Amino acid sequence: MEIYKKPPDFKEVANKWWTQDRLKKIMGDKNYTITPLNAPLLLRSLGLLNSDASISPDNLKKFIQINHMFNLLEPHFEDLVKRHKKVCILDAGCGKSYLTFLLAWCFIEKWKHPVEIIGVDTNTKIIKSCNEKAEKLGYSSILKFESASMLTYKWDKETRPNAVVALHACDTATDMALSFAIKQKADFIAVAPCCQAELARKWKDSETSHPMSPVFHTPQVRREIAAHFTDALRICLVRSKGYEVTATEFVPSAHTPKNRLITCIRRGNHLESAEKEFVSLKEHIGGNVITLEELLLNEI
Repeated sequence: MEIYKKPPDFKEVANKWWTQDRLKKIMGDKNYTITPLNAPLLLRSLGLLNSDASISPDNLKKFIQINHMFNLLEPHFEDLVKRHKKVCILDAGCGKSYLTFLLAWCFIEKWKHPVEIIGVDTNTKIIKSCNEKAEKLGYSSILKFESASMLTYKWDKETRPNAVVALHACDTATDMALSFAIKQKADFIAVAPCCQAELARKWKDSETSHPMSPVFHTPQVRREIAAHFTDALRICLVRSKGYEVTATEFVPSAHTPKNRLITCIRRGNHLESAEKEFVSLKEHIGGNVITLEELLLNEI
């Protein structure tokens, strides 16, 4: 008679696989917050660890990327933990929600602090999958996902969101997230813009003579430069609303061109000098209106 053997717990599998030598190979001298040893179930649920707890080369890149991103953001969330009895976070355009799940893990396992996290995305299949993962991990009491557009999303909580994040929200979705966060007076905002093509489209249709016409009518150059100017305009607009804004590279450009992280800390309600900078820059590059400017005109 064959004796049934209970399959090993995944934590046990991870503990056996991840020797100090193997950890050192993937982490080097980096001090990552999330590791295969302290969060194996989380990383397995996110699809980053294989069934034997190993990690493939492609997933290793994602593991390093999300940890580096988290290390950049972690001090800001630790500050929110110190300032608020309960932290409210919105992930706009959450997608597969790597950061959202990492935050949930940290609030539960590391900071042990009350939190409410909401992920919003227009993709209903992704939202369903994320809610199922949250349930499976035991996070559903603090982490929920909703299907909605940030253009129409309504925050119906008693308190405002303390933080709004939008990582790789495509094109004008970043503007929608920024506008929502500013109008809600979020303490902290973090966005990593992606595929911002709005300004490039408007430049392409420009028929007037302008000093930047050679850029306007050269597709490859137009797209790249327009993306940089779009972020510059966004930075001016956010600063004009009383935020201290920093732009940093969070992934080496050799890995991806989508590597700009813009972090914003609320310091006040208005900064006139930044508003003047925005107007001047806008006029200098053709006078086109970007979505963030248009959305902020409709003040709540």
